[in-house]
Amino acid sequence: MCPYTHQRELVVPGPRASYGKKECEVLIEIPPRNFNLKLEDLSGLMELNGDAVKERVDAEYGSMVGLCTELHTSVTEGIADDAGKHNRRIQTYGTNVIPMKKPKTFIHLMLMALKEPTLIILEIAAAISLALSIWNIFRPGAEAGAGSHEWIESVAIALVVVVIVLLSAINDYHKEQQFRTLQNRVHEEHKVPVIRNGKLAPVPVQKLVVGDVCLLKYGDVVPADGLVLQSHELRLDESSLTGESDPVRKDSEKDCRVLAGTHVIEGSGKIVIIAVGLNSQTGKIYKLLGTVNDKPKHKKKHAGQANGDALQPSESENASLDIPIDDPALSKKSADTARKLKNHSVFQNKLNVLTYKIGLLGFVCASATAVIIIIRFCIHNYGVLKNDWSSDDLTIILDSVIVGITILVAAIPEGLPLAVTLTLAFSAKKMMQDHNLVRHLFACETMGCATTICSDKTGTLTTNRMTVTAAWFGRDIHIIPGHLPLDEVTKELVCTAIAVNSSYSSDVIITPSAPLEQRGNKTECALLHFVQSSANMDYHSIRQANPEDSFAKVYTFNSSRKSMSTVLRIAGGYRVFCKGAAEIVLAKCSSVLDESGTTYPLTAERFDVISQKVISSMASDGLRTLCVAYRDINTSNGRQDFGDNAQTIDFENENSVVSGLTCLGIFGVEDPVRPEVPKAIRRCQGAGVTVRMVTGDNVETARSIARKCGIIRDGDESLVLEGKEFNRLITDELGNISQMKLDKIWPSLRVLARSTPKDKFTLVEGIINSKATKHREVVAVTGDGTNDAPALKKADVGFAMGIAGTDVAKEASDIILTDDNFISIVKACMWGRNIFDNVSKFLQFQLTVNVAALSVSIISACVLGDTPLKAVPMLWINMIQDTLGSLALATEPPGDALLKRKPYGRKKQIISTTIARNILGQGIYQTVVLLSLLFLGPKYFEIHEIRQIGHVAGDPSVLYTLIFNALVVMTSFNLINARCIHNEANVFTGIFRNIYFPVLWTLMMVTQVLVVEFGGYAFSTTPLSVEQWGISLFFGVGSLLWYHVLRLIPTKRRKMPFLEM
Repeated sequence: MCPYTHQRELVVPGPRASYGKKECEVLIEIPPRNFNLKLEDLSGLMELNGDAVKERVDAEYGSMVGLCTELHTSVTEGIADDAGKHNRRIQTYGTNVIPMKKPKTFIHLMLMALKEPTLIILEIAAAISLALSIWNIFRPGAEAGAGSHEWIESVAIALVVVVIVLLSAINDYHKEQQFRTLQNRVHEEHKVPVIRNGKLAPVPVQKLVVGDVCLLKYGDVVPADGLVLQSHELRLDESSLTGESDPVRKDSEKDCRVLAGTHVIEGSGKIVIIAVGLNSQTGKIYKLLGTVNDKPKHKKKHAGQANGDALQPSESENASLDIPIDDPALSKKSADTARKLKNHSVFQNKLNVLTYKIGLLGFVCASATAVIIIIRFCIHNYGVLKNDWSSDDLTIILDSVIVGITILVAAIPEGLPLAVTLTLAFSAKKMMQDHNLVRHLFACETMGCATTICSDKTGTLTTNRMTVTAAWFGRDIHIIPGHLPLDEVTKELVCTAIAVNSSYSSDVIITPSAPLEQRGNKTECALLHFVQSSANMDYHSIRQANPEDSFAKVYTFNSSRKSMSTVLRIAGGYRVFCKGAAEIVLAKCSSVLDESGTTYPLTAERFDVISQKVISSMASDGLRTLCVAYRDINTSNGRQDFGDNAQTIDFENENSVVSGLTCLGIFGVEDPVRPEVPKAIRRCQGAGVTVRMVTGDNVETARSIARKCGIIRDGDESLVLEGKEFNRLITDELGNISQMKLDKIWPSLRVLARSTPKDKFTLVEGIINSKATKHREVVAVTGDGTNDAPALKKADVGFAMGIAGTDVAKEASDIILTDDNFISIVKACMWGRNIFDNVSKFLQFQLTVNVAALSVSIISACVLGDTPLKAVPMLWINMIQDTLGSLALATEPPGDALLKRKPYGRKKQIISTTIARNILGQGIYQTVVLLSLLFLGPKYFEIHEIRQIGHVAGDPSVLYTLIFNALVVMTSFNLINARCIHNEANVFTGIFRNIYFPVLWTLMMVTQVLVVEFGGYAFSTTPLSVEQWGISLFFGVGSLLWYHVLRLIPTKRRKMPFLEM
């Protein structure tokens, strides 16, 4: 610490400087207010390859330390917490986001909605009709008052279309806002460990700035372009940028450049950020591609269209966001993501086909209605009445065409894509509250079909609050906490092995008035807490005496090693510390150091005794077993293991370095089962979902935890296998995986222990490809490690751990569990089934109206040559369906009954026989009521009017208004019935659990009253009497009673080809 510079910084080698009469070693001086390094220089530095980067740094700045000095940062302390300087840093070097394309404006969304073909045709027809109406008013020889009301209906059609477009644009805009919020939440969850002011803290990726010192570990995605300051076997996958599939080793002396978006596949390290955002290499690529703040080159179809693309999120879901530069989506597109986007989901594909078929039926019915009306008019007008052609005839024909188009608009279930979008968006938002951060929306509803969940153990089924509860030091097993009969030398050696041979980001915070806080790797935290509390030694002091940059070599933990080793320099040689899975590390030992400090050889007999009496004993109690060992390498005397010249140790030969170890102790670490997990697993089993545990733990530990969770039970025939045994059973003589052999294993397999990520992938792929069951299994998988990515991608739904998961695992997932809790997966399953139910409810509601409207239109056209359901009223009904009905049913919350049914399965009919019965039954009821009013109304309700063939203008019809009103009222009451798709007895059950439903239902009724009483010529309506309103309400309530009659009709499981794929 220099008293004159007042900077706690790394010493820079250089000459002495005189300060008056005192001398001190020159430290990094307080930098000037402005940043001298130009943005172009830093950005250009990152364009160099390999050793050229280090050569440039050494030539221009002297060393990495010199470069850090120019950036006003410190290798050990990071940047200072100075708001003014921080802002200047951002102004000089930019932020770590790429500003993507701006979101579509509201006007743009309206124009997209106007491109709907049926609306375009309707607008053209309305415009022609308006022109003819105006012509009839002002044409020469026109009678006074002729055509004075004809134009109102044409204008009303145009206005209703405008309202439809506005509502569609509002819904699309709201949808985009929700998707942007969702995506922003994903990015906000992504944080990286950064050193600032000498303290390590997580910082959101988009908040990183040039000069930040970041820590990288196995599984991370590099957050920005930078240079390596420190490396422990750091290897990156740079294939996303360079195309090279081989891992690239990075260190501070050779290839020190790391680029944003690349993956850490091994080791750990420390980097200084050099370029962010648009100035990074990825940002430059996107600027060259012209995809930053540029207009889209390809036009997308409107999200409300009834076609194959209608159900997909619009491009602005992602394009409208500011994306952190490390987002892997910027550097490459996952092949699995492309597969899922291409195939959408089974459910959505079914909806697309169903929409097309219903639209086709609507087109046939609409065309038939228009043609029949026109033919009857021509026969009556020219054949019977012998009239000549007049301009009024063109108006009548055009009105008929408009009626046909209107029927088509009403028949096409445009509200279906809206209902799906609203349901998915609503569910995704609510799932956030249940700790499910949805990355791909289709995953929401796919979970409704899930039949298998392959779950990790640690942190998902267990609390991930680990504690050492047992320890063995060469003689007896000791209960922890308790007395440790270790001599001081042995205790110090054990504690040093734990403190040094663990990630320095792992830390335990002990506060008297607060619960124990574990930061970093929880297993390491358990061992560190043992050192601090049971051994009464300060591991921080041990670490300070052995800083990371003094390590000779670090073999970081990974799924294949299942251990971590650190090599320290000591007087006369090296000391190797190793910790990891007990049976694996013990197998590398040749001796044991007991608690008195005595060393004895580890013979084969002793190895078997320790394995059975210590490791298996702890594991059978559900404890994770870890072995800690060490070895000294004396370089002065040489060792046979390293050849004749012991000074040149080949640290790349890990098997030679980490061998011949001395066992210091075996620890039993308890990770309790989450209290809520056994009940959650029972609910899954009751819902027909099989839970399988896939873990890297010892088989006895896995068996014990699985039994506590309820995954296996005493006496059942469930299989519990280790990874090696699993592979032996499923491979043929040539070592290839046999699907036939796998099909004999997986149905009864419940626990796969000591498994690798490859084993998990094999199991998931085998279950998905299996034909051993009647229907293809739908598999959900959890994962937290980088090597779990293939299994997460392969699964129908991949869940990544939000707390313990690596960036690579999160990128490969569909849903991120923000609490790492299994109960959240169960809630996701419930929401998935709820989505299926809500869409089915909307279909039941909308198709009933379609059946009634189409039937009445065709029958009335054939009999009368006219239809009581005119253009504007039909469009009004269409609006009710598409907006209020969608909102009311899309926001229905899930109930516990959802998990009392079996999974829907991939081939389940969207429209079940129960729903089909309700649609046809209610459709027939409404059709009979409307036709009765049409043909019997004048006689029994004293309505002495009925339109004649060819009638165009005049006062709105009371009879037609009554028919229109009865249809809307029955539709409103049928909205209540539509909530019941499983033959429920009480249609009002839980109706107030969704506050939106009663509010929207009331709004539907109020707006209908206003339309009927005050709509006039615009809606072709006339005010109704109290009696006529009573008739409408009578038939509306009747639909509720009719539902109970329909419930008496039995339904059988039979397919309806027209309604399916």
